[in-house]
Formats: sequence, C-alpha cells, structure tokens
Amino acid sequence: MAMQQEENVNLTPVTEQYDESQIQVLEGLEAVRKRPGMYIGTTGSGGLHHLVYEIVDNSIDEALAGYCTHIIVEILPGDIIRVTDNGRGIPVGIHPKEGISAATVVYTVLHAGGKFGGGGYKVAGGLHGVGASVVNALSEWLELTVWDGEHTYFQRFERGYYDEQLKCIGDTDHHGTSVTFKPDAEIFEETTVFDYSILEKRMREQAFLNAGLTIELSDTRDPEDVQHEVMCYEGGIRQFIEHLHKVRGLEPLSEQVIYFSGVKGDNAVEIAMQYNDSYNELIMSFANNVHTIDGGMHEVGFRNALTKTINEYGKKFGLLKDDNKLMGEDVREGLTAIISVKLTDCQFESQTKVKLGNPEIKPFVEQIVMEKLMDFLQENPTIAAAIFEKSQQAQKAREAAKKARETARRKSAMESASLPGKLADCSERDTQYTEIYIVEGDSAGGSAKEGRDRRYQAILPLWGKMLNVEKARLDKVYGNEKLQPVVTALGTSVGPDFDLTKLRYGKVIIMADADVDGCHIRTLLLTFFFRFMRPLIENGNVYIAQPPLFRVTKGKKHLYAFSDEERDRQIAELSANGGKVEVQRYKGLGEMDPEQLWETTMNPETRTMIQVQMKDALRADEIFSILMGDNVQPRREFIEKNAKYVSNLDI
Repeated sequence: MAMQQEENVNLTPVTEQYDESQIQVLEGLEAVRKRPGMYIGTTGSGGLHHLVYEIVDNSIDEALAGYCTHIIVEILPGDIIRVTDNGRGIPVGIHPKEGISAATVVYTVLHAGGKFGGGGYKVAGGLHGVGASVVNALSEWLELTVWDGEHTYFQRFERGYYDEQLKCIGDTDHHGTSVTFKPDAEIFEETTVFDYSILEKRMREQAFLNAGLTIELSDTRDPEDVQHEVMCYEGGIRQFIEHLHKVRGLEPLSEQVIYFSGVKGDNAVEIAMQYNDSYNELIMSFANNVHTIDGGMHEVGFRNALTKTINEYGKKFGLLKDDNKLMGEDVREGLTAIISVKLTDCQFESQTKVKLGNPEIKPFVEQIVMEKLMDFLQENPTIAAAIFEKSQQAQKAREAAKKARETARRKSAMESASLPGKLADCSERDTQYTEIYIVEGDSAGGSAKEGRDRRYQAILPLWGKMLNVEKARLDKVYGNEKLQPVVTALGTSVGPDFDLTKLRYGKVIIMADADVDGCHIRTLLLTFFFRFMRPLIENGNVYIAQPPLFRVTKGKKHLYAFSDEERDRQIAELSANGGKVEVQRYKGLGEMDPEQLWETTMNPETRTMIQVQMKDALRADEIFSILMGDNVQPRREFIEKNAKYVSNLDI
C-alpha cells in the first residue's frame, strides 16, 4: 500500500455558460440510480443487504398490523432474492391520481405507500414510502406477485421501468405478496453476492421482536450446501436476551430475564434486560422493528431511568450513603438490554434509519422504566442485591482506574523521555505518512528495525503474554507492562480518555508470526483496540501485516507464497523447464533477514496488508466475547462452524 503524495491542484476557470439550461431535473427513479447512497447508505455490501431489509420490512409492517404470520426469505442461485408473505397483499386497484395500479405506484413512485395516514397502518417501519421503489430502481429486474384472495396478479420491472401493466394471471383464495429481484451489478460494483450469515442475523432479530411471527430463511445457491432455518419465538425479546447470552458464552447473574412493557395512546414500549458476568454492556434498541444502531430518544430515556432507579433503590434501602452515587457506566456494566418501541409517527434521521429522533418517547420510556424496574427490584431482593453488588464493584473499579490514570499521567510528566524504551521511532511527524509496526518478539523486532524505512516507519517489539482485556476492567489496563508501551507509543490514552487527535501514527500495523501463537497475539491486540481504543478501528487506522509462509527459489529467482496453494503453483511454474526448486518454510518473522522482511511485508510497493474495518460492531462484540471469554462451549462451536473458511491455519 503505497504512500500517496499530495498533488498541487490548479483550478481552471469555468468558461461554459451557467444558466437555467444547466439545472438538471431527475425524474422518477432516475434520482435513485444517480445517487443510490442517499437511499441505501452505500453501494457496497451494506447497501446490497439493505435491499432485502426494505422488502422484508414491508412484510413486517403487515405483521405489525396483525395480518401477516409467515415470511419466507430465499437466496436463489444467481444471488436472486425472493421475499414472500401471507399478508393482505398490496392493493391492486387503479390509483385515483396516477391512473395505474396502486401496486405499480408503490414500486415506481418515490414516497408512495400506505404509511402516511389513511388508516392502512398504525405502526410501520417503512415510513418514507421509498423502500420498494428504491429496491426496484436498483435491481436489474424485479418481479411482483400479489394474491388478494380472489386473483393472482403479476408485473415485471427492469431497472425500475415496465413494459406491461400489472395483469391478472389466475384465480386464488390466497392472500399475500411475493417480490423477486436481482440487484443491478451496474450499481453494486463491489459485490452482488449475499452473505447468508448477515441475513440470518437480521431475520432472527425480526423473529425475536415479533413474538409468534414465523420467518423462514433459505439459501439454495449451492446444491451441496443448502441452508435452511425456521425462526419463531413465542417468548419474544425475553428469548432474544437469552440468545445473546448463549451465543456470547456469558453467564447470567440470575435465571430470570427482567421484562416490562407499557402503552400510552398509540405508543408502546417493551424492555427486556439481564445482567451477566462480563464487564461489557450491550444495549440494542429498535423502533417499529427497525434496529436503531445509533440509538436515539428511546435509548437515552432508558439509560437515564436505569441510573436513577438503581440509585434510588440504593438510597431507599441504605445501600448507598448520602454522598455516594453510582454513575451510568457503573449500573450498565455486564448489562444486556433490548428496548423496543412502537410509534405511529417514527422520526428517523435518515432513510437508513439508524437513530430515532421522536422527543416524546424519552419521558415515556423513562416513566415506564422507573416505575416497573423499581417494582421488580423490590419484589425480587435477591436479584436486586446481585445487580447492586455488581454496580458497586464497577464503581470501585472506575475509581481505581481514575487513580491509575492520574498516576500514569504524573509519571509521564515527570519522565524526560516518555516514549517506550524499546520503541524505534520514525523521523516523520505527519500522520498522513507515519506508521507503527507492533511486532511479536525481540528477534522479529530487530529484523524490522534494520529493514524499515526510518523516515516514516516506527517499530515497537512486544514480548511475553499480553493481558486478555476481555476478562479485565479498565483499572487493570493502566500500568500493565505489556499494554502500556502500546498506549504510550500511540499517544491517545485509552477508555474514556481516548483522543484520536493525539494519534502519532496514521497506520497501526500488527505484525505477528503466521502461526497459532501469532494469531493469538493478533487477537489479543485486536480485543484491546476494540474494547478500549475502538475509534482506532472505526477510523480505519488498524492494519494486519501479511508475512509470507514460504520462499520458493530456483537459481537466482525467488518467489514468496502466502498459502499452500500459491506455493504449489509457484513450484510448478519454476519446475516447468527442469532444475531444482527449493522451498523454505518460514516458521516465524525472526527467520527472515531485514531485506526479506522489507521486501515481503514492509515495503509499501510490494507488501500486502488487511485493513481492520468496523462493518458490524455488534457482530464484532459477539465474536470477541466468544473467542476471548471464559466459556469453552461457544468457542468450540464457533471454531467448528467457521473452520471451513480458514485457508492459512498452521497448527
């Protein structure tokens, strides 16, 4: 990955006339194809899967209205999606204003739908009325089938347009809608391949959020590996909590999931929560079944009320002194919670619906939580005592972390040279160019120091076993002899004090051996970055170096292979004209001399690196909990399930 020098930009005066003729008006679905990111967030993998969510959300809205009980989602060969439900079926009559079928209007006109009033839906996730038409616009083709209890109707679209009107093709006593579409490769240039696990996660969420609704998901792209799952949860979000704890390998503090709900006018809220033995919180919020990833007013109301209620409980029963108070982070340690609200007028901040803005929902949620949670704690003193004890332990750890942080600051201020002694720094200071290699072992560190470009590449060797932060609070991180050099070298501090603007290197590169021990080192470091320096990952600063596994040599010609398959191809290539081919297996970075390490792993012109990206924070949270937690069974199940995807495992 080569450094990019900033180029001088010369602005050439615009000589073309700028008048009313230059103003473009994009009509119909043309605007969607011109600027797809405005409607689905991205044309990458996230946007691709968002198409499925939009169609499924329409079926979910039918379930919310009380008409749909079964939704079938299929990934067909060719990465074609089909979503079928047994709802009422989209209205097929002629629209009074548009003069065409109402079903056609829904799929060809932006901001058209039954969710703007008129009594079609009281509660709905698809409030903008653009979901179906956007999917149509961004698909190579889309086929719509509607059953209204008497007749079957069909219409085909290509990139949002149609040649034939909706037509009746038969009789039926069935109700429902089926949508089949193929995403347009002209729009989704990165990929048009669907990830079953991503869709499975989303469909399972919807099944949990709609107690009793059956969602069926299947993948028939590979006849030899057909996947099929039927999801239905009568326990709703209570079972959601149990599922989250099970897949993460976390042990609940008590068997009972705390659950309460409330209704005010047309608005409703239900909350499920349970504490576990970890030090991390997981709060997931939803509005009309849409996952509000960035939270919103409902989540703010819950957090405020939780802190107030547990403090009031402590004061009421003499567990807290007058001058003592638990903070929000104290009462949320080890908490898993689901907040689900239903509103008649959801105010999302964008079409991709990541944050709820309705101000009226905040006091409503606060009131419900404070009343119902206090009642629960008083009626269940044993559970209340366990929660309160965990919160107080978190408070003590927070205070200990504060003292450790202050000690670290004083120590840093007193030392004339505060950078780690083993750090070989670079001379450049512009983070646009600087990078630090965090290297496993002194031997590899020595080779890296000799082979690097001293102008912009810094080297920090690590030695010994690192702290597994998944099993430690923040107070144990401060002053840890294995982690502190990393924190000091990066300059950002950790936890609540983390400051990305103080980062000393634009790229933070983990370079470890290509074996099990090296994999463990990488995982420990990534866990540390994820738990205590997460903005590093979110901002795209973290990379993983990819050292070769083999050196294949014939005479003076040598090649490097990063897998067994690549090694075999190179051997065959060099053996084509006879002669002896030698293969060297690198057991570790320390076996490479400085020139080889530079050539294969550190030279921006020839190296291969993987950027660590935060595409799904919840999934990442789950994986770190599984891999680095205490529970063995979930880890074994995860490894057994994912082993087939590992290509370079060396045991």
